[in-house]
Amino acid sequence: CWEVRKHNSSEWCHFIWSNPDCRLDGGFLDYLNGVFCVFPPQLLPLAVTLYALWLLYLFIILSVTAEKFFCPNLSAISTNLKLSHNVAVFSLTSSLHGVTFLAFGNGAPDVFSAVVAFSDPRTAGLAIGAIFGAGVFVTTVVAGGIALVKPFTAASRPFLRDVIFYMAAVFLTFVVLYLGRIRLGEALGYLGLYVFYVLTVVLCTCIHRRQRGDGLAPPGPWEPEMPTDVEEPEPSGTNSGDYGEEYRPLLPSRETSLRILTTALSPLDYRKWRRKPWYWRLFKAFKVPVELVLLLTVPVVDPDKDDLNWKRPLNCLHILTSPLLCVLTLKSGAYGLYQIQGVFPVWGLVTLVASVLALIIFITTSNEDPPKYHCVFAFLGFLASAMWINAAATELVNILRTLGVIFQLSNTVLGLTLLAWGNSIGDTFSDLTMARQGYPRMAFSACFGGIIFSILWVQGAGWMLVSPHITPMSPQLEPDSPLVWVLAGALGLSLVFSFVTVPAQCFQLGKAYGICLIAYYLAFLCVALLTEFRVIHFS
Repeated sequence: CWEVRKHNSSEWCHFIWSNPDCRLDGGFLDYLNGVFCVFPPQLLPLAVTLYALWLLYLFIILSVTAEKFFCPNLSAISTNLKLSHNVAVFSLTSSLHGVTFLAFGNGAPDVFSAVVAFSDPRTAGLAIGAIFGAGVFVTTVVAGGIALVKPFTAASRPFLRDVIFYMAAVFLTFVVLYLGRIRLGEALGYLGLYVFYVLTVVLCTCIHRRQRGDGLAPPGPWEPEMPTDVEEPEPSGTNSGDYGEEYRPLLPSRETSLRILTTALSPLDYRKWRRKPWYWRLFKAFKVPVELVLLLTVPVVDPDKDDLNWKRPLNCLHILTSPLLCVLTLKSGAYGLYQIQGVFPVWGLVTLVASVLALIIFITTSNEDPPKYHCVFAFLGFLASAMWINAAATELVNILRTLGVIFQLSNTVLGLTLLAWGNSIGDTFSDLTMARQGYPRMAFSACFGGIIFSILWVQGAGWMLVSPHITPMSPQLEPDSPLVWVLAGALGLSLVFSFVTVPAQCFQLGKAYGICLIAYYLAFLCVALLTEFRVIHFS
């Protein structure tokens, strides 16, 4: 499809329609058709600008969905299943990092975008670039920024454990690149290494607790410090009705269903709005449409609230909107629009059944007390938010592929730059903020521990998706292989650098370490771009 720009502009549209490689699998919008057929050639810069703005908005959709809907429902599910806090919840305040449920929640945008990219062999390079690009970015720029913001003593044992497993994953990737193809054995190797990592974390935690006698002794230099409950950030709410104790009425009053519905659907906290600066208001104005649609379609269960965030009219509405969302976003609406016996559409049947169920729940429940089966809404919210993330990730991958065709860039370089930066921006701000608040060790541990889930689990599942489409005679990612080698080599070298220099400094990390890491990333970026534009050649 890259050949389209080599043709005369009058032939672009015909080339897009006649070339099977230009067909985008999945997604609601045909971006290639839009830029080469809808927009005239002289308005190509306008089309690229609009696509870039839509790309930024897709990152906002992914961030809001994961932070305010996907992660809270995962936390509620783990609470309802009565799973161990250390195993189920990604909490930087514990010695066990997020290795299961909420590690998946925190990395949901990365996971879904990578899996979507892996599902098509033509965009598999996008996933590779994003995974390794984010790995290099987080372990150099973010880790170096933490050291620059606040010099600290790193947690030795978690750091060494995570870096060793990280290097093992990179080594496994080198094996795949050397073989030139991916088979089921290599894909299962990633998943097996991740399972071994989880077991190692659990075993190390048990041994460490036994050594401490199950006490709450002050943390030493070998583990992250633990902030008190007062210092923890307040949980993100999904409605503006909860303003804190100072805004609650002295005498309890019964609210009408209409009042509860309008309050729960308001994504703005007007008291907070008046106190915030103009740039926060501007960014919030962009997020309001997304949050409103998500509030309409995704239920959230909050175990920390007395009423578990039970909003009777809104939750009954969710019984209708969430299943509709799922059938209309699955396979870009192909299943939802399918007509049973050629007469009745699937979405109509779902609407009919869900409406009856919502009416029954509304009649048999009250506004004040959540029903015993309220935990089921957490599973419904998890599924609905996952479908939102998957739909946004599909559009994200398609628009990045379109930009690659327009600018003649490989999927790998788009992944290691735009997709990696977009998926890592949230981690960057949260880790640097945590360091400024006095918890640099926890932020530093997150840089190496949190991304292991992405590189192991996502690559394992992704390679299993793409391997059936690759024959033994066709090497994997042959056009992008030099740049992939640069990516894997850069990540491996950065890990080796930290693995050697951090213990050499007795885990005392300062500004010199941070400057070296950031300089390393800039050098890597220059080499990667020069390799992409064929200035640097590899034999």
